[in-house]
Amino acid sequence: MSNKIRKPLTHRASFWGFIFICPWLLGFIIFTAGPMLASLVLSFCKYDLKSVTFIGAGNYHRMFVGSEHEYFYKSLTNTALYVLFSVPMGLTGSLLLAVLLNQKVKGVAVFRTLYYLPSLTPAVASALVWMWVFHPEYGILNSFLTINLPFPTLGDQGIGFAFRPMIAHPPDWLQSSAWALPALILMSLWGIGGQRMIIFLAGLQGISDEYYEAARIDGAGAWHQFRHITIPLLTPTIFFNLILGIVGAFQVFTAAYIMTGGGPNNATLFYVLYIYRHAFEQFHMGYAAALAWVLFILLFTFTLIQFKQSSRWVHYEGETK
Repeated sequence: MSNKIRKPLTHRASFWGFIFICPWLLGFIIFTAGPMLASLVLSFCKYDLKSVTFIGAGNYHRMFVGSEHEYFYKSLTNTALYVLFSVPMGLTGSLLLAVLLNQKVKGVAVFRTLYYLPSLTPAVASALVWMWVFHPEYGILNSFLTINLPFPTLGDQGIGFAFRPMIAHPPDWLQSSAWALPALILMSLWGIGGQRMIIFLAGLQGISDEYYEAARIDGAGAWHQFRHITIPLLTPTIFFNLILGIVGAFQVFTAAYIMTGGGPNNATLFYVLYIYRHAFEQFHMGYAAALAWVLFILLFTFTLIQFKQSSRWVHYEGETK
């Protein structure tokens, strides 16, 4: 009798569970899975918003060895360099900032709020502000680099001091093909007090004080506590932020689009900006879809490798190996 009652209840629960997730399923199919499948089909076609012509692997041939291969590899190289430098710098800065804001001092909540505020600034507004910061003549950065400082000099009357600029000829930053990419990498540090810092702060607060108390009893200093307790127990959080940072850095777009337009001399032509140009400026939708799928495969492969390698350095609390 109990089995007969339990079976209809189970079916009813399954039915209502399916009903409740239907809105999400419909949204996923219509707005995510559907466009993904459509873009996969279009990646094998020549599509300019007027007509669709199947060309097989023509877009991929054009990308890797054809007429667009130079720009493709240039955009991929620029993006890889941006990821290589901005992600480690951002992770390190966010972690150190989280450690500072995790101290039990008076008014720490105010400091947490102040450091988080820059991340709330719209990306376009931040880009416009940083354009003035990097201005070669009137920018605050070059004004700081050309401040006159006293430098020791040796003359007939002994040691003296002469005022000279810190850097006589500062870089042109965004107007220089050699310095435009480093400028955008430097700008990426603007966001170290945002989401990653909050995640690190949550991870730090999840570490029990008992570990630090035991370490202090054994005579461990602050550096040894940080190295042998904080870092190992924080590796899951570091791994999570690493994946988010890499995915986000590969999709960098706004800064280059607003500040440099991909220049000078394609020095800041990032991969997503390259996709945008072909999709929404030149209306090469088929080729842009192929570029998007190459980016998806790269990110998927790289993320999969990171998950495979994570078992070597990510340590979960209570885990036995």
